[in-house]
Amino acid sequence: MHVVVMGCGRVGSRLATSLDALGHSVSVVDQNVAAFTKLGANFGGTTIRGLGFDRDHLRAAGIERAQAFAAVSSGDNSNILGARVARETFGVQNVIARIYDPRRAEVYERLGIPTVASVAWQSERIMRRILPADPLEEWHGPLGVLAMLEMPYSDSWVGSRVSVLERATGCRLAFLVRNGHPILPSDDTVIQVDDGLHILVRQDSREAVAVAIAAGPDKH
Repeated sequence: MHVVVMGCGRVGSRLATSLDALGHSVSVVDQNVAAFTKLGANFGGTTIRGLGFDRDHLRAAGIERAQAFAAVSSGDNSNILGARVARETFGVQNVIARIYDPRRAEVYERLGIPTVASVAWQSERIMRRILPADPLEEWHGPLGVLAMLEMPYSDSWVGSRVSVLERATGCRLAFLVRNGHPILPSDDTVIQVDDGLHILVRQDSREAVAVAIAAGPDKH
C-alpha cells in the first residue's frame, strides 16, 4: 500500500515510520525540512518539502497511486483542505484528517471525511477517569449512525457468554480488553472479571443499551 502523510510532527513521523516498518510505501509532505529528522535514519520512504494540499506537491508524493492519505499537520484548515484535495481531486478513498476543534470534526464527518479530534479524545479519556461509571465514546461513524463505546457493566454479566450479552442488550461487542490485551470475542467467549467491554451501538439506542448492560442479565 502507498500512503501519503501530510505533516511530519510527532503524530505524522510516528505514523510514517510505523507504516514504513510494516513494509508499506510512504511519502511524507511537510513545509519544514528539519521536521524530517524525526523520521530517523532507517526511514525508507520519500520526503517532499511542500504543502500537503498543493496538487503538484501531492503528485510528487505519489498521490495518484496512493491508497490512503493522512492529514496530520498542526493546522485544522490545512488538514481539511488536504483531505478534500486528496479525495475530490485525486480520488483517494481512504482519507483521514486530524482536527483539533471537535465541533469542526463533526461537520466534516458529515461530509464523509473521517477525522481524529485529539483534544476531544484526550478530554474524554480524562472524563473517563473522573466519571468511571459513564460510557466513553471512542468512535462515531459518518452520518452519526453508529458509535463505539467503552461501556461499564454490571458484575452480574461475569460468567455470561458474549452471545447472551448481545441478544439481551442489542449491542455488538467489538472487542474486549483482558489483562491489558485486546481480544476479538466469539459468541462463546465468556466475560471475566475486570474485562473492558468496547461495544458498537446505534446512536439512537445507546441510552437503552447502557441501561440494559448496567442492569445485568437477570433483568432481561
